[in-house]
Amino acid sequence: MSVAASPFRRLLLPAGALLGAAFVGIQFIHPPLENPPVTGDFQAPVAVKNIVQRACYDCHSNQTNLRWFDKVAPVYWQVSDHVKEGRAGLNFSTWQSMPSDAQKAKLWESVNQILAGAMPLSEYTLAHPEAKVSAQDVAVLKQYVASLAKNPPADTAKLNAAEQQYQHWQPGAVKPTAVPVAPNGIAYLPDYKNWQAISTTERFDNGTIRVVFGNAVAVKAIREKHINPWPNGTAFAKVAWDQLADTEGNVRPGAFKQVEYMLKDDQKYAATKGWGWARFKTPKMVPYGKDALFTTECINCHQPMKNNDFVFTQPLSH
Repeated sequence: MSVAASPFRRLLLPAGALLGAAFVGIQFIHPPLENPPVTGDFQAPVAVKNIVQRACYDCHSNQTNLRWFDKVAPVYWQVSDHVKEGRAGLNFSTWQSMPSDAQKAKLWESVNQILAGAMPLSEYTLAHPEAKVSAQDVAVLKQYVASLAKNPPADTAKLNAAEQQYQHWQPGAVKPTAVPVAPNGIAYLPDYKNWQAISTTERFDNGTIRVVFGNAVAVKAIREKHINPWPNGTAFAKVAWDQLADTEGNVRPGAFKQVEYMLKDDQKYAATKGWGWARFKTPKMVPYGKDALFTTECINCHQPMKNNDFVFTQPLSH
């Protein structure tokens, strides 16, 4: 046995030595990852700040704290990429440079990604269990973001806006116009009003109600549990209205704000992750975006859901 194994050992030892040398060698390949100055740090109540620092700051601030195991290549290379991408999307160290509305939107987006299980990244929390966000943490974050939304009961301005739209929509008040087209060529689809409501989303940062409608292809995919990936031909329309709340806490939709579309065709829209994106704002259905590159915003927002075919909202089950 020892004689037969001897040639194998003679091959194994040099191979092991070569791998060891290669491992040592790649430790010298360290792309720079610096912490730039903090120019306007995120400010919030202590409980909120502690959660954000613990769960987000390593990748989304200029105060990245690498542990020894984060610095070992090839892990370091992935960590470095995550940090650079994270800072580009959201940097809490430059928080004060954003307008107030943008700050609230970013906070809502962050909480929404936590609720969807997209953030913090699972591979990050595996090595950094202290970064996990508990249900209690989520409740604290949601309460804080909701407190930033100034949406008092019986908001007169919103009530008036809703009434004006209602009067405008009376029979004969709306005249047919040319179909609006987004900068990327996707036309407004009025037929979404005949689609089936499949889910809702909560924008507690800006006081809007949002309902997601799906076309027949989407509904069939849901029924057959074929939603990751969604089949070609799937179409979603997310419609937003002002949220009107009375003094008893009852909520109803107010003025129409916008409709957003996601259209699945992995060939036609291969350059934009297999989805066509479009948004039309106000009752005049004004297309969003100066040019076709507006879809970069959509993709960046949905990127954390790449393992869920870039779809945040899950269908309601019953």
